[in-house]
Amino acid sequence: MPTIGVFDSGVGGLTVLQALRSRLPEQDFVYVGDTARAPYGRKPRLMVRSFALEIAAFLEKQNVDGIVVACNTASSAALPELEEASRVPVWGVVDPGVDAACAVTRTRSVGVIGTQGTIASGAYQERLEKRGLKVWAQACPTFVHLVEEGLADSPEARLLAQFYLARRPTIDTLILGCTHYPLMRSTLRGVLGDSVVLVDGASRIADEVHRWFAADPQPHRTGHIVHYVTGDVTAYRHTASVIGGVDGEIVALDVTRLPHPPRDRRRTLILEQPSSPCAFAVDLSSVPSEV
Repeated sequence: MPTIGVFDSGVGGLTVLQALRSRLPEQDFVYVGDTARAPYGRKPRLMVRSFALEIAAFLEKQNVDGIVVACNTASSAALPELEEASRVPVWGVVDPGVDAACAVTRTRSVGVIGTQGTIASGAYQERLEKRGLKVWAQACPTFVHLVEEGLADSPEARLLAQFYLARRPTIDTLILGCTHYPLMRSTLRGVLGDSVVLVDGASRIADEVHRWFAADPQPHRTGHIVHYVTGDVTAYRHTASVIGGVDGEIVALDVTRLPHPPRDRRRTLILEQPSSPCAFAVDLSSVPSEV
């Protein structure tokens, strides 16, 4: 029976894991929650990419047969590199979210909300604009904390949602571009009304993974789940209870023991300035690998 690897910066990816388990209840899963280094949303793109490559390499050592990047920030920062470096198929959450929005929009005017890293990457905006849609994007960094504190339906959440969405143009579809945000649906619906369709990529990515592994169904089997957590296990269990709880075994994972990501042959370091179009490339091919 194939095993599917799933990872996120923390517990938000459990919403994707739930969708996967609903579609593939017989499959075994290995989930990595990188809570020691969360949140990813405000970290530099290259740092997030490095984290993602480390975790993917760890999952491959667990003999997974596919990897789901259940984190919009990591999907935005690292999906092409993960696909190139991995020996197994890799799925991200951005393209399924884009597909979901394109399938339901009537006016071809859509919005996307996400972490600072996801919105700054332009991953959603570029894909949607290539399909001829008008796009409004807004970072909503405090939503993650509200969800993890069990305040997704609170008056505070509604006030923040009103603030973040106040300058939106007329849209008919809103992409929830963070795996925590589906838990904000009730609050967002109260602010936006019924005229705006809320979409995310979880169900579509579950369908894609199901199609890949559908040749080996075992309908009378219940899959096993192992959670590897780089931060405090008790805190992870507590926070995950807000998302819907944790099934399966939880194992502490020392983040310093994660395998280093593979190096390319040139070993080029790109130093990007987030607020500037400038970038500098330094060829490290002659530098000893120990450095």
